[in-house]
Amino acid sequence: MPSLMRHFRSLPLVDVLIGAAVITLGTLEAMTVATSYGATQNPQFWWVAQAVVTGVLVLYRRRFPVAVFILMLLAQYAWHRQGNEACPVWQLASLLIVFHTIGTKLPPKPGASWAIAGILIFDSGAVDHRQLPLEEVIFLTVLFGSAYLTGLALRGYQVRVQRMAERAARLELERERRAAEAVAAERTRIARELHDVVAHSVSMMVMQAGVLRRGLGGDNEILSGIEQAGREAVEELRIMLGALRMPQDEALPQPGLDMVDSLIATLGSSGVRVHLTVEGEPVRLPPGLDLSAYRIVQEALTNAVKYAGDADVRITIGYHDDVVELRIADNGRAGPSAAGLSTGNGLIGMRERAELFGGSIEAGPLPEGGFQVLARLPLSQGVAMSEHAS
Repeated sequence: MPSLMRHFRSLPLVDVLIGAAVITLGTLEAMTVATSYGATQNPQFWWVAQAVVTGVLVLYRRRFPVAVFILMLLAQYAWHRQGNEACPVWQLASLLIVFHTIGTKLPPKPGASWAIAGILIFDSGAVDHRQLPLEEVIFLTVLFGSAYLTGLALRGYQVRVQRMAERAARLELERERRAAEAVAAERTRIARELHDVVAHSVSMMVMQAGVLRRGLGGDNEILSGIEQAGREAVEELRIMLGALRMPQDEALPQPGLDMVDSLIATLGSSGVRVHLTVEGEPVRLPPGLDLSAYRIVQEALTNAVKYAGDADVRITIGYHDDVVELRIADNGRAGPSAAGLSTGNGLIGMRERAELFGGSIEAGPLPEGGFQVLARLPLSQGVAMSEHAS
């Protein structure tokens, strides 16, 4: 019973209401005016079964338009074979609804074929078992033809609306693509101008300060400070230019190594057991370096989950004096893991991120089995977290 209720809830409410109305109207006519349609007595209980069958057919007309259309014609044939002369209101309304549905749900060619076939069956008297007069033939042709044409018109409207919606969606995607391309082009232009103008000018200042320092004996602290600050500014500018050339979404607030625990938690149902170890005193990294370190761990961990099978994965984050070392090793099948990184964009992307900050990436199978990714990123700009907090 619950499954039956769920089934009826899945049907459109308007169809349920129409089916219920057909059954109700058929039952009322069976109890009140059956004799006016040629029945022998009131009430005519056999009509109630006919009304229930017709109501159920109307209820499923959208899902099975052709099958319901054929069954309705057979039901009309059976109706007249019982000796009923006229077609009551609930049957005529149901026929019109079914002809309308043929026009709405079927493509024009097959829909027109079924509609014409149905009209000819009625006009020929095959359903009524009698010769129909011309005026009744015209009436039935106009009546059922109009029902089909209104359904065909509704189908055309629905198709136009769908095409307009699809076109609007394509235009919106195209607009977003062009906007993204324009932003990317502008970011590239800014990066190029910063490189050509600012980086060149700062480099010249560093060179001139170095020439002047050497000309004064080579031990001038002020000029040495200018040189060092200039070199750091050029390095910062190089990193910033690389960030400008990254995808735009990475310019938004992004995770860092402090989010590796959360990353591991998302893999709880993957079957891979992940262990995290932190060596040394954690330092707070510049945002760009922190993001790249996180993405390297994420890519290597994703590769391990994808290829290593039921394995253990160890992530080691080591903070040393001048470098942060990221080691992601698994004891799974080394072959597929190596193939996954060497033939795809994973290793390329990790290497680009590492090289952007002067780091390096090593990846390959382990002698005892499994696969390892080892990344080393310079820590010249790291700040101890304890110092930052103080």
